[in-house]
Amino acid sequence: MSRNEDGTKSRKNRKNSKDKRKGSGTGGRAARSGADVRFGVRRASAFLARRSLRAHRRAWSAVFAATAAASALIGAFALVVGSLLLAQPPVDRYAGADAVVTADQEVTYTAKPWGSKPKTTSTYLPERVRLDRALVAKAAAARGVAKAVADDAVPLTVGGRGGAAPGLGRSWAAAALTPYRLADGHAPGSATEVVLDGALAAATGSRTGGRVTLQVDGAPRTYTVSGVAERGHRDGSPAVFLTEQHLTALAGHPGTVDAVGVIAGQGVSADALRASLERALPDRAHGDRGVRVLTGPERGQAEHPDALATRGDLLPMLASITGTVFMVALLVIATTLSQAVHQRSGELALLRAVGATPRQLRSAVGREVSRVAGAAAVLGGVGAVPLGLLMRSLLTTDPLPLPVPVWLPFAAGAAAASVVALAARPVSVLAARSITGLRPAAALGAARAPEPGEPGRVRTVAGAVLAVAGVGAAGTATAQGGQAAALAASGAATSLIIAVALLGPWIARGSTLVLGAPVRWAGGVSGFLAAKSADAHHRRLGAAITPIVLVVAFVCVQLAAGSTLERAADRQAADALGADLVVTGPAAGLPAGAAPAVRGAAGVAAATGVLRSGVVLAHREMGDPKLDRFPVLGVTADQLSGTLDPRVTSGDLADLTGTGTVAVGEDRADALDVGPGDTVELRLGDGTEVRLRVVALYERALGLGEFMLPREALAGHVSAPRDQRILIRSADGATASATAASVRRALAAYTGVRVRAATADDIRIAPSSSDQDDAMVVIGVGVIGGFALLAVVSTLSLITVGRRPEFRLLRMVGAGRRQVRRMLVLETGLVTVAGLAIGTLVAAIPLLAFAVSVTGSLPYLPAAWYGVLALAVTVAAGAGTLWPASSGGRFALGRRS
Repeated sequence: MSRNEDGTKSRKNRKNSKDKRKGSGTGGRAARSGADVRFGVRRASAFLARRSLRAHRRAWSAVFAATAAASALIGAFALVVGSLLLAQPPVDRYAGADAVVTADQEVTYTAKPWGSKPKTTSTYLPERVRLDRALVAKAAAARGVAKAVADDAVPLTVGGRGGAAPGLGRSWAAAALTPYRLADGHAPGSATEVVLDGALAAATGSRTGGRVTLQVDGAPRTYTVSGVAERGHRDGSPAVFLTEQHLTALAGHPGTVDAVGVIAGQGVSADALRASLERALPDRAHGDRGVRVLTGPERGQAEHPDALATRGDLLPMLASITGTVFMVALLVIATTLSQAVHQRSGELALLRAVGATPRQLRSAVGREVSRVAGAAAVLGGVGAVPLGLLMRSLLTTDPLPLPVPVWLPFAAGAAAASVVALAARPVSVLAARSITGLRPAAALGAARAPEPGEPGRVRTVAGAVLAVAGVGAAGTATAQGGQAAALAASGAATSLIIAVALLGPWIARGSTLVLGAPVRWAGGVSGFLAAKSADAHHRRLGAAITPIVLVVAFVCVQLAAGSTLERAADRQAADALGADLVVTGPAAGLPAGAAPAVRGAAGVAAATGVLRSGVVLAHREMGDPKLDRFPVLGVTADQLSGTLDPRVTSGDLADLTGTGTVAVGEDRADALDVGPGDTVELRLGDGTEVRLRVVALYERALGLGEFMLPREALAGHVSAPRDQRILIRSADGATASATAASVRRALAAYTGVRVRAATADDIRIAPSSSDQDDAMVVIGVGVIGGFALLAVVSTLSLITVGRRPEFRLLRMVGAGRRQVRRMLVLETGLVTVAGLAIGTLVAAIPLLAFAVSVTGSLPYLPAAWYGVLALAVTVAAGAGTLWPASSGGRFALGRRS
């Protein structure tokens, strides 16, 4: 081949290669062009976000504060709920046992809802379920078991030279389950000898060889102290150890035991021991209750059977408040971010008019909000830890301490920060959509009038639908009772609050029409300016009113619902109380012989013992299976006359005798559709299912409980069948003081018994105030109400910061500082009055439905409480408006140019 030919061929090859590179370069340039476009969008968005953050620092500080507070609140509740889910009662009595065999305290109910598959619900029984004593030998025969001990606990009172003290009677064989060791003396060898816990010996001044008196369920008896025992830790109730035979006789249930403590053989693991016991033991403990083998931290459930029931009661309440918190937090974030974005409508419209694309603007707003909300969410997540620990300390109750594993605070804070950070960006982008979606020519017009018009049709329709739904839910609550009415009222309040947020501009227009004339009349030039400003900016005024409505409605519902129930229950209990004296005793309860002794005292016309327990009712609610726990009173029917009057409306309480009868509250009877002569199926405190004949209906169920049973019907199904109170009515002509002295003489043999004037709290089915109720008030009203007040300050501060151009313009046209400041005061007053009025109305609708359906009366909120709320809202509104306007005159009120 010649060089020419070779050169020609080479030139052709080079040309073909060039053509190929050119062809492939077209696609490459297109790809690079798309990437460059995306890069340019991101770069422009990042530039706009950086400049905007610097230019709107004060506005974003309000958003930062609200977002951080929302993150802290959500994280704190996540920490508390997680801690409650992990809670287990402490292990004390069985600290030395490797496993504990106990009966299942949980009861279930399965039913088929309408058009759905069967559902099962469960709850915990209020009284201890005992095991058949034959299971002790079966547990001892299981592989890997070194020792199995029957354990019964009998509450008693110990008296000695140092005074009287409560204790727990146990068998000496069960001392190994704690464990105890003898520090002095020897084990009890007869029915007249006892071994005292070291702390109990010190409290009563007893020592080995001395004498003590024990009061169990009768008159006190004297015992010899054969020894003193010490345990390896100080927690728990002090114990008195007796022989097993004598303790079984005192316990009064020889065929059953509280639990079986198991000590494993050497080298046997907890899992192997559990498996061995489960194979050796039957499926049923006593009756229809199952058998549970507890190891590790679960052993505490055997000594505190009511602890998980306490958790079961707390969880729904806390879950309801947590749901409200989540709704409030998201509503505050959405309101604050929307206002921040809407205040920049003119700026966004101008950018759109000069060529910024919708994508660039949305990306810029999203980046800006993400940076602010992300930093705030992280700070709030850190702040959630101390707030959650504070709330946890309020809820921690004996015997259910709330644990805080190392990972839980981090998980709660991270979850809250993630939720808030992820929710912020779409809210801001959605708020900016009405401006970023305009054509450049239309945006130019919007830039000259940045205040948006009326809310969109979708928002208005959604708000109207929610308002109608809220009123409808309130109407539904009036036709229901109990928990169903409470849930319907809560749903009504939530719907109405969200409706107010959506319909804020329309509500602001109505508020201006009503309050504008008084503002103009009271303020002169400043009033004229305030009324005109409110009338021209309905969206802004609505955004200012919404957080005030939120805090007023939420706090009123939380406080008034509880106070309405408390007032009605107090009134009913006071009306039902006919006794003038009451006998109370030690924590263990009154001995069985106390009530007969009181009846035999001079000047006593009637005396009835009051035994407290609980029952479980299985029923359907809207088709779904429900298990409700109710506290109940056990009374002596022939002694009720003059001591306790539940106001019978049908039937006769004289028939409330034996073990197969029950009296039912009127409202509960209506819900169950029963009357005198019908039967009601209940589960007693230990899970025993009974069919009881209704003998009477009564009216005062809020004070005395939904059900009332004969004392003998409850006595065999409670952990300790002892009266908590004995109600006494003095005979005609006998003074209360003379009767009290006679009763004291009749009860002189009993330790720790007191006689005093009777009060309504002695017969109320639940105490007028409990630690849990107080904690829920502090958490529900204090924490969430404080957050809502912070939202008021943040939102109003944000609005005030956004009004800088307006203030400057007013100063330029001749308005003085005092006039502008007075205008702000009048506007703040208008916003506060409108928010208080609308918030009160929003709360009144569900509260009225709840109060009428449950108590038959109007809602009740102490005037002082409402006054404090109104003052707090007024101060928050003033701080949110006047403080940013007064700090740095050049910034807010401006100088006259």
